[in-house]
Amino acid sequence: MLVQFVLFDGFDPMDVIGPLEVLSAARAFTDEVTITVELVCAEGDREVPSGVHGVSLRAVARLDPDRADLVVVPGAAGRLPGHGEDQPGAEAVCADAGAGASAGVGVGVGADADTADEIPAILARALTTELSKLLAQALAAPATTVATVCGGSLLLAMAGLLHGRHATTHHQGLDVLAAAGARVVPGRVVDDGDLVTAGGVTSGLDLGLYLLERAVGPQIAIAVEQLFAYERRGVVWRDQAPARVSAASHTRAAGHASDAVQPR
Repeated sequence: MLVQFVLFDGFDPMDVIGPLEVLSAARAFTDEVTITVELVCAEGDREVPSGVHGVSLRAVARLDPDRADLVVVPGAAGRLPGHGEDQPGAEAVCADAGAGASAGVGVGVGADADTADEIPAILARALTTELSKLLAQALAAPATTVATVCGGSLLLAMAGLLHGRHATTHHQGLDVLAAAGARVVPGRVVDDGDLVTAGGVTSGLDLGLYLLERAVGPQIAIAVEQLFAYERRGVVWRDQAPARVSAASHTRAAGHASDAVQPR
C-alpha cells in the first residue's frame, strides 16, 4: 500500500507528520500488509518549505495518482514562505480559517489580519502549479483514495473538486466549504468512499488511525493507538448507514437539551 503525502509551499507540517507517523507505525505490528509512505509534490524531488518558519520537508517524487493507493492532502499554515522572518507557528492560524477570511467568514485563532490574508494566497498559489490537475486525477482514479487534514479539503474545494461530496474541515471553515458546493458534515472524520476528510489539525491523528483501521483492520489500529498513548476521538461519519438523521430529530434534540437546563 503506497501512501503519498502531498507537500506545497506553505503546507502545515502537523497535518503531514501526524497521520504519516500513524501509518508508518503499522509496520511494527504486521508483516501481512506493507505500508510505504512517500513525501511528494507537484514538481517532483525538491525541498518544500512549510508555513512554519525554518521547517521544511523534502519531497522525493512527483505526486502520481496511478501509483498511489492513498493520497493525503494537508492544509496550510503561517505566511507565504520567504515573506519575512516573523512567520507564526502552525498553532497561530489554520488554512481553512484563513480561506474563510477571504470569503468574509473570519480568521484563524490567534491570527492577525495580515496573516489571515496570507493563508488563502498560499492555497491559491499551490493551485497555480500542476497540483490541481494531479488531485483531480487522484479523485478520478478508481483505485485511489484521497484524504485531507484541516484546510486540505478547502484546497480541493478551491480547485472545484468537492461539489456534491460529503466533507469536513476546521469548524471555522465549514461555511466556506459549503459555499464551494460541498455537502458539509460537522464531524471530526468524514468517510465519503474514495474521499476521507478530517477537521482541525489534531484530527490528523484520528484520520490516520481510521485509515489504518480501514486498510488493515482494528487490531493494528488499536496497537498503534496504544503505542502513541492516544485514543481516537469522535465518531466517523459514513454515507452508508442503516438509519439517517431526520430533520424533526434536530428539533426534538434541541427540546431535550432545553428541558435539561430548566430549574426543577
